[in-house]
Amino acid sequence: MLQRIRVIADFQFGRGAGFGLFPDNCEFILSRTGRVQQVMWNGTRLATLRASDGRLTLGMGGAIRLRNALPPPAYRVCILPDVAEFILQGKNAFCKHVIAADPQIRSGDEVLVVTGDDDLLATGMALLSGREMLVFNYGGAVKVRQGRSAYDAGKYQPQENETDDEAAGDAGRTD
Repeated sequence: MLQRIRVIADFQFGRGAGFGLFPDNCEFILSRTGRVQQVMWNGTRLATLRASDGRLTLGMGGAIRLRNALPPPAYRVCILPDVAEFILQGKNAFCKHVIAADPQIRSGDEVLVVTGDDDLLATGMALLSGREMLVFNYGGAVKVRQGRSAYDAGKYQPQENETDDEAAGDAGRTD
C-alpha cells in the first residue's frame, strides 16, 4: 500500500514527492471494500485518497511534509501578507491577493498557500491555473480546505466533502 500511495503522490506532485510525503511507518485507514481511504502518521492525517478520481487531498500534516519535500515554487500559491491571517483561519484565497503562483498549477490541483517567505498558511484546491491566478483581478484562486491555525490548535475536524465517496454514497442507507 505504501508503494502504491507513493506512486500516486509522485504522479500528482512530481518525482520524489511520495518519499517526502509518506514516511515508512505510515498507517492506512481502509474503506470497507479494502481500498486506501486515508493515510495517517503519528496520529495526523497526511492525505485522503479520493475514490472519485484517485487523487490525494492533503491534510495539514501532509502539506507541511510536502512543502519540505518540494523546492519553491512547486505547487505553491503565494499571497499578500495583508490577508495571511484570514488564510490561516481557513478562508479562501482570491486572485487579487495572489502575488506569485507556480505556472505548472492546473485548475483542480492540490496546492499549498504560502507567504512570500514560504511559510505555510493553508492547503486547498486551485480553482484556476497558476497563470490565471496572476492575470485575474477578481474571483477565487484557491478553495482552502484547512488553515494552519486550526491545525496548530488541534481543533480541525474534516469537512463533509473530505470523506471517501463510498461513505457519502452510504449516507441514508438503512441496510
